[in-house]
Amino acid sequence: MAIRILLVDDQVLFREGLHTLLSVQPDLEVVGEAGNGEEAITAVAALHPDVVLMDLRMPVLDGVAATHRITESHPHTRIIILTTFDNDEYVFDGLRAGAVGYLLKDVPSARLYEAIRAAARGESFLQPAIAAKVVAEFTRLSARPLADPQADLVEPLSERELEILQHLAAGASNREIANQLYITEGTVKNHVTNILGKLGVRDRTQAALKARELGLLKPL
Repeated sequence: MAIRILLVDDQVLFREGLHTLLSVQPDLEVVGEAGNGEEAITAVAALHPDVVLMDLRMPVLDGVAATHRITESHPHTRIIILTTFDNDEYVFDGLRAGAVGYLLKDVPSARLYEAIRAAARGESFLQPAIAAKVVAEFTRLSARPLADPQADLVEPLSERELEILQHLAAGASNREIANQLYITEGTVKNHVTNILGKLGVRDRTQAALKARELGLLKPL
């Protein structure tokens, strides 16, 4: 079945162009559009899209607030920030609000398609310039001073799960992790599911943030 997409942007011309661009892909279907965050919340409730492409700066309600409210009430809807703004504050506010991806509007169409498909599979996607910011922030943050970083977890992560978590936090896809660790993609997917459950988070991006907060990641 086609991936159902909602476009959220206050620029009508940009939405129309994006709609046309996505419509040429047989597995992608634009099911609705919204011009601000409030309209986006209403549209998600009515249309149940798989993926939302969300702008940040919009009237009435901005993209960060809308992302937070949508991910709280519709956890199965995946949100990708698609914006012109790449400063650190916007990037981290968007990811903390629950977005699984962050792209700039000059992204190549092939990478946009890839990001939508990854989001629909439950994976996160950051274009290289944004991923570099996230990695830099992870490096800057001091590890939490715990004798046992897993002390707060109900069930500790295994050595293999910690290894996969390290790759996941670096932005690797399931396929890339499988190739690097010489295991099957299905095995990676099972481990990722276990990791999300043990960390108590809903997606890969949140897992990376939680892992850094707990000091579970090795220095990069």
